[in-house]
Amino acid sequence: MITFDEAAVMLDSLAEEFPEEFYSGLNGGVYLKPEVKRHPESVPGQPLYILGEFVSRHDLGKFINIYYGSFIKVYGHCTPDEAEAELRRILAHEFTHHLEFLAGERGLEIKDADDMARYRNGTIQ
Repeated sequence: MITFDEAAVMLDSLAEEFPEEFYSGLNGGVYLKPEVKRHPESVPGQPLYILGEFVSRHDLGKFINIYYGSFIKVYGHCTPDEAEAELRRILAHEFTHHLEFLAGERGLEIKDADDMARYRNGTIQ
C-alpha cells in the first residue's frame, strides 16, 4: 500500500506528463484529498467509491480531485508500480471530463452514466 505522501509525489509527477494545453481553464489544478468518498448510489455489499472527479463550479472554478482514501479502498493491495498506473488512468479519465466540458462534448459523461446503470442492475462490479 502506498502512503498519502507517496501518492502525492506520484500524482505530481503524473500531472507533469500531461500536455500544458490540458490545463487550459483548469484554474484550480489537481488535488489529492485524503478522504474516502462513496458514491451516493453505492449499495451495501458492493460499495462504489469515487476515485476522482472533475469539478466545475461557478464560485470555485474548475479543478480535479483525486480521493486517496477511496483509491486505497480499491487499489490498496497494488504494488507501487500498479498504483501509479491506476493513478495515471484516473487522472486521464478526469482530464477527459475537463476537456470534453471545454469542447461541449459529453461522451465520457454518457459512458459513466451507462456504467452506473449497469452497476445498479448488477451487471457490472
